Amino acid sequence: MSFRPCCVIPSRNHYRDVARVVASAREQGLEVFLIDDASDEHAQSVLAAQAAVGVQVVRRPVRGGKGGAVSQGLVLAVAAGFSHAVQLDADAQHDLTALPALLALARANPDALVSGHAVYDGSVPKARRWGRLLTHFWVWVETLSLSISDSVCGFRCYPLAPTMAVLAPGRVGGFMEFDIEVMVRLHWHGVRVLMLPVRVFYPEGNTSNFEMLRDNWRITKLHTRLTLAMLPRAPGLLWRRFRG
Repeated sequence: MSFRPCCVIPSRNHYRDVARVVASAREQGLEVFLIDDASDEHAQSVLAAQAAVGVQVVRRPVRGGKGGAVSQGLVLAVAAGFSHAVQLDADAQHDLTALPALLALARANPDALVSGHAVYDGSVPKARRWGRLLTHFWVWVETLSLSISDSVCGFRCYPLAPTMAVLAPGRVGGFMEFDIEVMVRLHWHGVRVLMLPVRVFYPEGNTSNFEMLRDNWRITKLHTRLTLAMLPRAPGLLWRRFRG
């Protein structure tokens, strides 16, 4: 499989650190697709200004969620002829110095989804940590595997051909559940998932687009849907584990 990567950065009102995130991607030679998910006016202008440094900025006039923004960026990446797409969050909460290691691991394993495994410092909110642990448990159930140690980290590199095959039926959710669901469905699709430790920071004043009630309800429904969909797949998943 060839390896021609680009970068997709979804953003809704994250503008304080977006220039630093873009610069980190461009330092690695990556073309950047910055998807503005209907940001407010003060953030929109900052995001739009990134076009001046060669970034392809796409403005979504109606909010469609993080997953919808990433999906649109992946479609643009495929249309531009890229084989892989790095997903980065615009708020710079992931250690950007880990980007060369992410790319190196993806280059060495072009058939795999390479994703960050979050290593938190003391700034992580306790509710966020426990919520992530609960999701990890359900992902282990849904995949009948412990190979995915972190399903919510938005620091990853997608192999585009299998990812678009998973997205094409329109089954993957468009909001905060996207990162979880696309990873589980890629695993079902037979795509290897490789994990790379990456430090994660929660700086003071960081803007979160996670809506506690709505997104937790979306994620709850997602795990119910995936667990039910896993049942007919269980023999194949268990046979895969037995073989390898």
